[in-house]
Amino acid sequence: MRGVVIAGAGSGVGKTSISTGLMSLLSGKMNVQGYKIGPDFIDPMYHTLATGRRSRNLDTYMMDAQKAKSLVAHSSKGADLCVVEGVRGLYEGLSGTTEECSTAEMAKILGFPVILVINARSLTRSAAAIINGFKSFDPEVKISGVILNNVSGRPHEQKLREAIESRCDVEIIGFVPRKRADSVPQRALGLKTPSNAGYVDSMEDLVSCLDEDRLMDISESFEPEFEDSDLYVHRNISAEVAVPYDEAFCFYYAENIECLEASGFKVRKFSPLNGDSLPESDLYYLGGGYPELYAERLSENGDFMEGLRTAAEDGKAILGECGGLTVMCSSLSRKGESCPMSGIFQCEAVESGRHGPKYTAAASTGTNPLFRGMKVRGHEFHYSEIRGYGNEFGFRLDRGTGISSGNDGLVRGMCLGTYMYQHALSTDDWAQGLVKAIR
Repeated sequence: MRGVVIAGAGSGVGKTSISTGLMSLLSGKMNVQGYKIGPDFIDPMYHTLATGRRSRNLDTYMMDAQKAKSLVAHSSKGADLCVVEGVRGLYEGLSGTTEECSTAEMAKILGFPVILVINARSLTRSAAAIINGFKSFDPEVKISGVILNNVSGRPHEQKLREAIESRCDVEIIGFVPRKRADSVPQRALGLKTPSNAGYVDSMEDLVSCLDEDRLMDISESFEPEFEDSDLYVHRNISAEVAVPYDEAFCFYYAENIECLEASGFKVRKFSPLNGDSLPESDLYYLGGGYPELYAERLSENGDFMEGLRTAAEDGKAILGECGGLTVMCSSLSRKGESCPMSGIFQCEAVESGRHGPKYTAAASTGTNPLFRGMKVRGHEFHYSEIRGYGNEFGFRLDRGTGISSGNDGLVRGMCLGTYMYQHALSTDDWAQGLVKAIR
Protein backbone atom coordinates (compact mmCIF):
# COMPACT_ATOMS: atom_id res chain seq x y z
CA MET A 1 0.00 0.00 0.00
CA ARG A 2 1.34 3.41 -0.96
CA GLY A 3 1.13 6.16 1.62
CA VAL A 4 2.66 9.29 3.09
CA VAL A 5 2.52 10.93 6.50
CA ILE A 6 2.10 14.71 6.50
CA ALA A 7 3.84 15.78 9.70
CA GLY A 8 4.52 19.19 11.20
CA ALA A 9 7.54 20.78 12.79
CA GLY A 10 4.99 21.92 15.39
CA SER A 11 1.33 22.82 15.82
CA GLY A 12 -0.14 25.56 13.67
CA VAL A 13 2.17 25.06 10.67
CA GLY A 14 -0.70 24.21 8.30
CA LYS A 15 -0.83 20.39 8.48
CA THR A 16 -4.60 20.07 8.20
CA SER A 17 -4.99 22.57 5.38
CA ILE A 18 -2.12 21.05 3.40
CA SER A 19 -3.13 17.43 4.11
CA THR A 20 -6.75 18.08 3.16
CA GLY A 21 -5.76 20.08 0.09
CA LEU A 22 -3.55 17.25 -1.11
CA MET A 23 -6.29 14.68 -0.50
CA SER A 24 -8.73 16.78 -2.51
CA LEU A 25 -6.27 17.46 -5.33
CA LEU A 26 -5.20 13.82 -5.67
CA SER A 27 -8.75 12.48 -5.34
CA GLY A 28 -9.48 13.93 -8.75
CA LYS A 29 -7.06 11.38 -10.23
CA MET A 30 -7.17 8.37 -7.87
CA ASN A 31 -8.86 6.93 -4.79
CA VAL A 32 -7.36 8.46 -1.65
CA GLN A 33 -7.92 7.27 1.92
CA GLY A 34 -7.36 9.83 4.66
CA TYR A 35 -6.27 9.32 8.26
CA LYS A 36 -5.68 11.52 11.31
CA ILE A 37 -3.23 10.57 14.04
CA GLY A 38 -4.59 11.23 17.51
CA PRO A 39 -8.04 11.97 18.95
CA ASP A 40 -9.75 14.46 16.64
CA PHE A 41 -13.14 14.68 14.98
CA ILE A 42 -12.99 17.90 12.93
CA ASP A 43 -9.89 17.19 10.83
CA PRO A 44 -11.27 13.82 9.62
CA MET A 45 -14.46 15.63 8.55
CA TYR A 46 -12.36 17.70 6.16
CA HIS A 47 -10.58 14.58 4.92
CA THR A 48 -13.90 12.83 4.30
CA LEU A 49 -15.28 15.80 2.39
CA ALA A 50 -12.09 15.95 0.30
CA THR A 51 -11.89 12.27 -0.63
CA GLY A 52 -15.44 10.94 -0.46
CA ARG A 53 -14.14 8.18 1.84
CA ARG A 54 -14.60 8.14 5.64
CA SER A 55 -11.36 9.28 7.27
CA ARG A 56 -10.12 7.31 10.28
CA ASN A 57 -8.24 8.09 13.49
CA LEU A 58 -5.02 6.20 14.21
CA ASP A 59 -3.91 6.32 17.83
CA THR A 60 -1.69 3.90 19.75
CA TYR A 61 -3.22 4.99 23.06
CA MET A 62 -6.61 3.68 21.93
CA MET A 63 -5.41 0.74 19.82
CA ASP A 64 -2.25 -1.33 19.70
CA ALA A 65 0.14 -1.30 16.74
CA GLN A 66 -1.35 -4.41 15.15
CA LYS A 67 -4.88 -3.03 15.34
CA ALA A 68 -3.66 0.21 13.78
CA LYS A 69 -2.19 -1.67 10.82
CA SER A 70 -5.30 -3.84 10.53
CA LEU A 71 -7.46 -0.72 10.56
CA VAL A 72 -5.44 0.72 7.67
CA ALA A 73 -5.79 -2.55 5.75
CA HIS A 74 -9.54 -2.64 6.47
CA SER A 75 -10.29 0.98 5.59
CA SER A 76 -7.98 1.41 2.59
CA LYS A 77 -9.58 -1.29 0.45
CA GLY A 78 -10.02 0.12 -3.04
CA ALA A 79 -7.72 3.08 -2.35
CA ASP A 80 -4.63 3.90 -4.39
CA LEU A 81 -2.96 6.09 -1.78
CA CYS A 82 -3.14 6.68 1.98
CA VAL A 83 -2.54 10.21 3.26
CA VAL A 84 -2.00 10.35 7.01
CA GLU A 85 -2.16 13.70 8.81
CA GLY A 86 0.00 13.89 11.92
CA VAL A 87 -0.74 15.40 15.30
CA ARG A 88 1.11 18.41 16.75
CA GLY A 89 4.85 18.24 16.00
CA LEU A 90 6.37 15.09 14.53
CA TYR A 91 7.88 13.89 17.81
CA GLU A 92 5.31 15.12 20.37
CA GLY A 93 3.74 12.26 22.33
CA LEU A 94 2.49 11.35 25.79
CA SER A 95 5.69 12.48 27.49
CA GLY A 96 8.97 14.22 26.81
CA THR A 97 10.95 10.99 26.98
CA THR A 98 9.04 8.48 24.83
CA GLU A 99 7.58 8.38 21.33
CA GLU A 100 4.29 6.86 22.51
CA CYS A 101 1.28 8.35 20.68
CA SER A 102 3.45 10.52 18.44
CA THR A 103 3.30 10.97 14.69
CA ALA A 104 6.83 9.54 14.52
CA GLU A 105 5.74 6.34 16.25
CA MET A 106 2.80 5.85 13.88
CA ALA A 107 4.96 6.58 10.81
CA LYS A 108 7.33 3.80 11.91
CA ILE A 109 4.46 1.39 12.65
CA LEU A 110 2.96 1.95 9.19
CA GLY A 111 6.29 2.17 7.37
CA PHE A 112 5.18 5.25 5.41
CA PRO A 113 7.62 8.05 4.46
CA VAL A 114 7.18 11.44 6.12
CA ILE A 115 6.64 14.82 4.44
CA LEU A 116 7.59 17.54 6.95
CA VAL A 117 5.62 20.81 6.90
CA ILE A 118 7.53 23.86 8.14
CA ASN A 119 6.21 27.36 8.76
CA ALA A 120 8.94 29.19 6.84
CA ARG A 121 7.85 32.69 7.78
CA SER A 122 11.10 34.71 8.31
CA LEU A 123 13.26 31.57 7.86
CA THR A 124 15.95 30.81 5.27
CA ARG A 125 19.03 28.83 6.39
CA SER A 126 17.32 28.02 9.67
CA ALA A 127 14.82 25.92 7.70
CA ALA A 128 17.71 23.65 6.65
CA ALA A 129 18.83 23.39 10.29
CA ILE A 130 15.31 22.42 11.34
CA ILE A 131 15.11 19.71 8.67
CA ASN A 132 18.49 18.22 9.59
CA GLY A 133 17.62 18.34 13.28
CA PHE A 134 14.38 16.46 12.70
CA LYS A 135 16.13 13.86 10.51
CA SER A 136 18.94 13.21 12.98
CA PHE A 137 16.66 13.07 16.04
CA ASP A 138 15.38 9.61 15.01
CA PRO A 139 17.01 8.13 11.88
CA GLU A 140 14.34 5.38 11.80
CA VAL A 141 11.74 7.97 10.79
CA LYS A 142 11.83 8.25 7.01
CA ILE A 143 11.69 12.02 6.44
CA SER A 144 11.76 12.09 2.65
CA GLY A 145 10.25 15.45 1.70
CA VAL A 146 9.48 18.95 2.94
CA ILE A 147 6.76 21.53 2.29
CA LEU A 148 7.56 25.15 3.13
CA ASN A 149 4.49 27.14 4.21
CA ASN A 150 4.08 30.92 4.48
CA VAL A 151 6.67 31.83 1.83
CA SER A 152 6.61 35.58 1.17
CA GLY A 153 7.70 35.61 -2.47
CA ARG A 154 10.24 34.54 -5.10
CA PRO A 155 13.35 35.91 -3.29
CA HIS A 156 12.31 34.09 -0.10
CA GLU A 157 11.66 30.89 -2.04
CA GLN A 158 15.06 31.07 -3.75
CA LYS A 159 16.95 31.48 -0.47
CA LEU A 160 15.07 28.57 1.06
CA ARG A 161 15.81 26.39 -1.96
CA GLU A 162 19.52 27.24 -1.89
CA ALA A 163 19.79 26.53 1.84
CA ILE A 164 17.91 23.22 1.73
CA GLU A 165 19.38 21.82 -1.47
CA SER A 166 22.93 22.60 -0.32
CA ARG A 167 22.58 21.19 3.22
CA CYS A 168 19.73 18.63 3.32
CA ASP A 169 18.98 15.24 1.82
CA VAL A 170 15.23 15.70 1.27
CA GLU A 171 12.95 16.38 -1.67
CA ILE A 172 11.35 19.84 -1.75
CA ILE A 173 7.68 19.19 -2.51
CA GLY A 174 6.91 22.88 -2.85
CA PHE A 175 6.46 26.33 -1.39
CA VAL A 176 3.07 27.61 -0.22
CA PRO A 177 2.69 31.39 -0.67
CA ARG A 178 1.72 33.35 2.43
CA LYS A 179 -1.40 34.86 0.84
CA ARG A 180 -2.76 31.37 0.17
CA ALA A 181 -1.96 30.15 3.67
CA ASP A 182 -3.97 33.06 5.09
CA SER A 183 -7.06 32.25 2.98
CA VAL A 184 -8.18 29.10 4.83
CA PRO A 185 -11.20 29.73 7.13
CA GLN A 186 -10.48 29.61 10.86
CA ARG A 187 -12.42 29.93 14.10
CA ALA A 188 -11.31 30.66 17.65
CA LEU A 189 -11.03 26.94 18.44
CA GLY A 190 -9.13 26.07 15.23
CA LEU A 191 -10.47 25.11 11.84
CA LYS A 192 -14.18 25.60 11.30
CA THR A 193 -16.38 22.53 11.19
CA PRO A 194 -16.79 21.95 7.44
CA SER A 195 -20.30 22.78 6.28
CA ASN A 196 -19.67 22.84 2.53
CA ALA A 197 -17.09 22.01 -0.11
CA GLY A 198 -15.97 25.65 -0.31
CA TYR A 199 -13.66 25.14 2.65
CA VAL A 200 -11.97 22.19 0.95
CA ASP A 201 -11.72 24.15 -2.31
CA SER A 202 -9.72 26.79 -0.42
CA MET A 203 -7.37 24.09 0.85
CA GLU A 204 -6.97 22.54 -2.60
CA ASP A 205 -6.06 25.95 -4.00
CA LEU A 206 -3.50 26.25 -1.21
CA VAL A 207 -1.55 23.20 -2.46
CA SER A 208 -2.02 23.59 -6.20
CA CYS A 209 1.56 24.86 -6.45
CA LEU A 210 3.06 21.68 -4.93
CA ASP A 211 4.86 19.01 -6.98
CA GLU A 212 2.48 16.05 -7.14
CA ASP A 213 4.94 13.89 -9.08
CA ARG A 214 7.60 14.21 -6.39
CA LEU A 215 5.04 13.39 -3.73
CA MET A 216 3.93 10.26 -5.59
CA ASP A 217 7.54 9.18 -6.14
CA ILE A 218 8.12 9.41 -2.39
CA SER A 219 4.94 7.44 -1.64
CA GLU A 220 6.17 4.66 -3.90
CA SER A 221 9.60 4.49 -2.25
CA PHE A 222 8.17 2.39 0.62
CA GLU A 223 5.15 0.15 0.10
CA PRO A 224 4.52 -1.88 3.27
CA GLU A 225 2.00 -4.73 3.35
CA PHE A 226 -0.76 -4.88 5.96
CA GLU A 227 -2.68 -7.94 7.11
CA ASP A 228 -6.45 -7.44 6.95
CA SER A 229 -7.51 -9.20 10.17
CA ASP A 230 -11.06 -8.83 11.51
CA LEU A 231 -11.41 -5.96 13.96
CA TYR A 232 -14.77 -6.79 15.52
CA VAL A 233 -16.79 -9.57 17.15
CA HIS A 234 -19.66 -10.56 14.86
CA ARG A 235 -23.20 -11.34 15.99
CA ASN A 236 -26.63 -11.34 14.41
CA ILE A 237 -28.95 -9.75 16.91
CA SER A 238 -31.25 -8.01 14.37
CA ALA A 239 -31.65 -4.80 16.37
CA GLU A 240 -31.63 -1.07 15.64
CA VAL A 241 -29.52 1.79 17.03
CA ALA A 242 -30.74 5.35 16.48
CA VAL A 243 -27.92 7.86 16.02
CA PRO A 244 -28.54 11.63 15.79
CA TYR A 245 -26.34 13.11 13.11
CA ASP A 246 -26.23 16.81 12.23
CA GLU A 247 -24.20 19.89 13.21
CA ALA A 248 -25.19 19.44 16.87
CA PHE A 249 -24.28 15.73 16.96
CA CYS A 250 -21.41 14.86 14.64
CA PHE A 251 -18.56 13.47 16.76
CA TYR A 252 -18.42 9.68 16.47
CA TYR A 253 -15.52 7.30 15.99
CA ALA A 254 -16.28 5.36 12.81
CA GLU A 255 -15.09 2.16 14.49
CA ASN A 256 -17.76 2.45 17.19
CA ILE A 257 -20.47 2.50 14.55
CA GLU A 258 -18.84 -0.38 12.65
CA CYS A 259 -18.54 -2.37 15.87
CA LEU A 260 -22.28 -2.00 16.48
CA GLU A 261 -23.01 -2.99 12.88
CA ALA A 262 -20.81 -6.09 13.26
CA SER A 263 -23.00 -7.17 16.18
CA GLY A 264 -26.09 -6.88 14.01
CA PHE A 265 -27.32 -3.38 14.82
CA LYS A 266 -28.92 -1.52 11.94
CA VAL A 267 -27.92 2.15 12.20
CA ARG A 268 -30.73 4.66 11.79
CA LYS A 269 -29.57 8.28 11.50
CA PHE A 270 -31.85 11.21 12.23
CA SER A 271 -31.52 14.97 12.80
CA PRO A 272 -33.01 16.52 15.97
CA LEU A 273 -31.67 19.89 14.85
CA ASN A 274 -33.82 19.74 11.74
CA GLY A 275 -36.94 18.75 13.63
CA ASP A 276 -36.81 14.95 13.56
CA SER A 277 -38.51 13.28 16.49
CA LEU A 278 -36.85 10.43 18.36
CA PRO A 279 -37.40 7.27 16.28
CA GLU A 280 -38.41 3.96 17.80
CA SER A 281 -35.24 1.94 18.42
CA ASP A 282 -33.62 -0.68 20.62
CA LEU A 283 -30.60 1.48 21.48
CA TYR A 284 -29.86 5.22 21.34
CA TYR A 285 -26.31 6.48 20.84
CA LEU A 286 -26.03 10.26 21.30
CA GLY A 287 -22.60 11.48 20.21
CA GLY A 288 -20.91 14.79 20.79
CA GLY A 289 -20.68 17.91 18.68
CA TYR A 290 -22.00 21.41 19.36
CA PRO A 291 -25.40 21.11 21.07
CA GLU A 292 -24.55 24.21 23.13
CA LEU A 293 -24.52 26.30 19.93
CA TYR A 294 -27.98 25.02 19.02
CA ALA A 295 -29.47 24.60 22.49
CA GLU A 296 -32.57 26.71 21.81
CA ARG A 297 -33.44 24.88 18.57
CA LEU A 298 -32.88 21.51 20.20
CA SER A 299 -34.96 22.51 23.22
CA GLU A 300 -37.84 23.50 20.92
CA ASN A 301 -37.88 19.97 19.45
CA GLY A 302 -40.27 18.63 22.08
CA ASP A 303 -40.76 15.31 20.29
CA PHE A 304 -37.02 14.62 20.58
CA MET A 305 -36.66 15.72 24.21
CA GLU A 306 -39.86 14.07 25.41
CA GLY A 307 -38.97 10.98 23.41
CA LEU A 308 -35.64 10.66 25.22
CA ARG A 309 -37.28 11.10 28.61
CA THR A 310 -39.96 8.52 27.80
CA ALA A 311 -37.38 6.07 26.40
CA ALA A 312 -35.40 6.34 29.63
CA GLU A 313 -38.53 5.77 31.74
CA ASP A 314 -39.39 2.75 29.59
CA GLY A 315 -36.00 1.17 30.33
CA LYS A 316 -34.46 1.70 26.90
CA ALA A 317 -30.65 1.71 26.66
CA ILE A 318 -29.23 5.20 25.98
CA LEU A 319 -25.53 6.09 25.67
CA GLY A 320 -24.60 9.77 25.59
CA GLU A 321 -21.05 11.01 24.98
CA CYS A 322 -20.06 14.60 25.78
CA GLY A 323 -22.65 16.66 23.88
CA GLY A 324 -24.96 13.67 24.17
CA LEU A 325 -24.54 13.82 27.95
CA THR A 326 -25.55 17.51 28.04
CA VAL A 327 -28.91 16.90 26.32
CA MET A 328 -29.61 14.12 28.84
CA CYS A 329 -29.44 16.73 31.63
CA SER A 330 -32.35 18.93 32.79
CA SER A 331 -30.94 22.05 31.18
CA LEU A 332 -28.06 23.36 29.10
CA SER A 333 -26.77 26.88 29.81
CA ARG A 334 -24.58 29.10 27.64
CA LYS A 335 -23.74 32.77 28.19
CA GLY A 336 -26.34 33.03 30.93
CA GLU A 337 -29.16 31.59 28.81
CA SER A 338 -30.60 28.28 30.03
CA CYS A 339 -32.58 25.93 27.77
CA PRO A 340 -34.55 22.91 29.00
CA MET A 341 -33.22 19.54 27.84
CA SER A 342 -34.60 16.00 28.23
CA GLY A 343 -34.19 15.71 32.01
CA ILE A 344 -33.04 12.11 32.09
CA PHE A 345 -30.52 13.27 34.69
CA GLN A 346 -31.62 15.84 37.27
CA CYS A 347 -28.67 18.19 36.89
CA GLU A 348 -27.59 21.04 34.62
CA ALA A 349 -24.89 21.32 31.99
CA VAL A 350 -23.21 24.73 32.03
CA GLU A 351 -20.76 26.14 29.51
CA SER A 352 -17.45 26.76 31.24
CA GLY A 353 -13.76 26.82 30.41
CA ARG A 354 -11.90 24.38 28.21
CA HIS A 355 -11.47 20.84 29.54
CA GLY A 356 -8.95 18.78 27.58
CA PRO A 357 -8.13 17.38 25.22
CA LYS A 358 -7.05 14.52 27.46
CA TYR A 359 -6.73 10.80 27.03
CA THR A 360 -8.92 8.73 29.31
CA ALA A 361 -8.63 5.24 30.75
CA ALA A 362 -11.72 3.96 32.53
CA ALA A 363 -12.89 0.96 34.50
CA SER A 364 -16.63 0.43 34.83
CA THR A 365 -18.25 0.39 38.24
CA GLY A 366 -20.84 -2.10 39.43
CA THR A 367 -23.64 0.35 38.60
CA ASN A 368 -22.66 0.75 34.93
CA PRO A 369 -25.62 -0.56 32.91
CA LEU A 370 -23.93 -0.71 29.50
CA PHE A 371 -20.24 -1.64 29.99
CA ARG A 372 -20.19 -3.65 33.23
CA GLY A 373 -16.91 -5.41 33.91
CA MET A 374 -15.09 -3.60 31.10
CA LYS A 375 -12.05 -1.37 30.81
CA VAL A 376 -12.06 1.13 27.98
CA ARG A 377 -9.97 3.99 26.66
CA GLY A 378 -10.84 7.14 24.82
CA HIS A 379 -10.53 10.89 25.17
CA GLU A 380 -12.36 13.90 26.61
CA PHE A 381 -12.58 17.44 25.25
CA HIS A 382 -15.41 19.74 26.28
CA TYR A 383 -16.36 23.28 27.20
CA SER A 384 -19.05 22.51 29.76
CA GLU A 385 -19.38 21.05 33.24
CA ILE A 386 -22.15 19.24 35.09
CA ARG A 387 -23.63 20.88 38.19
CA GLY A 388 -26.04 19.53 40.78
CA TYR A 389 -25.59 15.88 39.94
CA GLY A 390 -26.65 13.29 42.48
CA ASN A 391 -26.43 10.19 40.37
CA GLU A 392 -24.08 7.29 40.81
CA PHE A 393 -21.12 7.08 38.44
CA GLY A 394 -20.61 4.33 35.87
CA PHE A 395 -16.86 4.82 35.38
CA ARG A 396 -13.84 5.38 37.55
CA LEU A 397 -11.06 7.01 35.51
CA ASP A 398 -7.46 5.94 35.93
CA ARG A 399 -6.58 8.77 33.54
CA GLY A 400 -8.62 11.89 32.81
CA THR A 401 -10.98 14.16 34.75
CA GLY A 402 -14.48 13.09 33.75
CA ILE A 403 -17.44 14.78 35.41
CA SER A 404 -15.83 15.14 38.82
CA SER A 405 -12.48 14.11 40.29
CA GLY A 406 -11.93 11.10 38.06
CA ASN A 407 -15.54 9.94 38.14
CA ASP A 408 -17.50 9.81 34.90
CA GLY A 409 -20.73 8.39 33.54
CA LEU A 410 -24.01 9.47 35.13
CA VAL A 411 -26.33 6.49 35.52
CA ARG A 412 -30.10 6.15 35.55
CA GLY A 413 -31.69 2.82 34.76
CA MET A 414 -30.26 1.69 31.43
CA CYS A 415 -28.95 5.21 30.61
CA LEU A 416 -25.31 6.28 30.75
CA GLY A 417 -24.06 9.80 30.05
CA THR A 418 -20.32 10.49 30.00
CA TYR A 419 -17.83 13.12 28.90
CA MET A 420 -15.60 10.35 27.56
CA TYR A 421 -15.54 9.45 23.88
CA GLN A 422 -14.84 5.73 24.07
CA HIS A 423 -13.00 4.00 21.25
CA ALA A 424 -14.24 0.54 20.30
CA LEU A 425 -10.76 -0.74 19.42
CA SER A 426 -9.46 -0.04 22.93
CA THR A 427 -11.06 -3.28 24.10
CA ASP A 428 -11.72 -6.69 22.58
CA ASP A 429 -15.53 -6.60 22.42
CA TRP A 430 -16.85 -3.09 22.97
CA ALA A 431 -20.42 -3.92 21.92
CA GLN A 432 -20.98 -6.84 24.30
CA GLY A 433 -22.51 -4.76 27.10
CA LEU A 434 -24.76 -2.87 24.70
CA VAL A 435 -26.00 -6.17 23.27
CA LYS A 436 -26.76 -7.46 26.79
CA ALA A 437 -28.50 -4.20 27.63
CA ILE A 438 -31.08 -4.46 24.86
CA ARG A 439 -31.71 -8.13 25.61
